[in-house]
Amino acid sequence: MEPLLVVLLGPTGSGKTALSLTHARRFPSEIVSCDSVAVYRDMEVGTAKPSPSERREIPHHLIDVLTPDQFCTAGDYARLARQALTAIVSRQHLPVVTGGTGLYLRALLEGLFAGPQRSEKIRARLTHSAKLHGPAWLHRVLHRLDPAAARRIHSNDQPKLIRAIEVCLAARQPLTEAWKTGRDPLTGYRILRIGLNPPRPDLYARIDARAAKMFADGLVEETRGLLRKYGDSPPAFDSLGYRQARAVLRGELTESEAIAATGQAHRNYAKRQLTWFRREPDVRWLEGFGDDPALAAQASELVQQSL
Repeated sequence: MEPLLVVLLGPTGSGKTALSLTHARRFPSEIVSCDSVAVYRDMEVGTAKPSPSERREIPHHLIDVLTPDQFCTAGDYARLARQALTAIVSRQHLPVVTGGTGLYLRALLEGLFAGPQRSEKIRARLTHSAKLHGPAWLHRVLHRLDPAAARRIHSNDQPKLIRAIEVCLAARQPLTEAWKTGRDPLTGYRILRIGLNPPRPDLYARIDARAAKMFADGLVEETRGLLRKYGDSPPAFDSLGYRQARAVLRGELTESEAIAATGQAHRNYAKRQLTWFRREPDVRWLEGFGDDPALAAQASELVQQSL
């Protein structure tokens, strides 16, 4: 029988980390992070990484594997994560993938098309034009080139918009057409997808509280140190929380304004995550937070039935 792979998915703040640790304590497991910010070292306060003690207790993978000035594409992530899964299974442990970066998860499970390589020339031109014409300009360009892709990518998600336009221009075909060819889906596993869907008001309250805690724990100072060490150019520093902390350092926002903006940005992100994950096949949705003992018991029963 093929080994079981457990995938815990859901919006930011829904308790995926807590649930993954519960599984790992009940079943001999190792956890594979699926988070596009957790891959970077030195970014601690503004991320939802497991604590150092939790990482010592349970083996974790794909956390702190790169410096912020390095790139980690979805393809890079998929390659590293698949290597981790193979190693975990070889140790006869249960692999548990947990995180909220939908594109990383899709790359891991479904594979990616063999798209054109990055073109720094095209990217520089698009970034410059976006500064001249405003953030909505990229979305309008993509809509002309590939309306289907424009419907799937948020108008404020500049990195994904630039990549989509880059593919359209370099491949001379819409991104959505390129997506249909050359995929390399993950094989050799039985996949159990468990989704967390907490009540929206409670989820948003947790998100707001976490945003306030980030700044109370020193997010602005951490960001100041990151900028000194790596400069202002790494795309990782545009992630939620760090983007607002940089605005504080530039004098564009007060700390209270940055906290409110961070909470709002994470709430919007949670909506987009739920929309994305609703397209995942065969998800066993559980209504609640991952740190709720009753929900954790339901999830553990699903895993037990699948082993």
